[in-house]
Amino acid sequence: MLLAVRGLACRYGGVQALSGLDLDLAAGEVLGLIGPNGSGKSTTLDLLAGLRPSPPDTLRLAGQPIGHLPAHRRARLGLRRTFQEPRLVAALTVRENLAAALPVGRGWPWRRKDDMPWLEACGLAHDAGRLAGELSFGARRRLELACALSPGPRLVLLDEPAAGLTEEEVGMLGETILRIRRAGVGVVLVDHVMRLVMAVSDRLAVLERGCKIAEGSPAAVSADPRVRRVYLGEET
Repeated sequence: MLLAVRGLACRYGGVQALSGLDLDLAAGEVLGLIGPNGSGKSTTLDLLAGLRPSPPDTLRLAGQPIGHLPAHRRARLGLRRTFQEPRLVAALTVRENLAAALPVGRGWPWRRKDDMPWLEACGLAHDAGRLAGELSFGARRRLELACALSPGPRLVLLDEPAAGLTEEEVGMLGETILRIRRAGVGVVLVDHVMRLVMAVSDRLAVLERGCKIAEGSPAAVSADPRVRRVYLGEET
């Protein structure tokens, strides 16, 4: 098992943002994490990435406890995360942004052949020499994903990567995620663009007010009456 989450919880003041969450993810699997706004999705990604503290025994990556490790230590073990707003350096080229995203000691100088597979996977091979600030919003999204992939991670956490994309760009993003999956990288995907989530996810987990209320295949979860009521607003 690539990722094992047991009893993950988080409290903000008097508010229980996440309560007793259990999740499993295999290598080369895409887990879609969905739910209404405020249900705990981004909090979950923050805890997995190490941006918020968690007990050591709640998280394991490839069998190794990581709950006590800071974000940079988790990144070195192969756990990478993207954010809702692309975090790029506009004055650097696409290829230079990839090098800058590598862990300390691996960025400069870099070997051009090392980054090309991920540039190709993200549809950016012909833009390697362009400045990041010259790219379209969709291309910047894909560049941030390439930056997360360039160190060769085991697990990537994607936080609303389709936000603000056109329908065509969403399709390109979906193809990129499937290429990542075929490369054996695990993916936890948070997004409100359901056509993307349904198309690329092997399994879905649904959160409501910090609790997991359903988990299973996209077909099974989308047919669950409670999910349809909570997430889709349908009466049962």
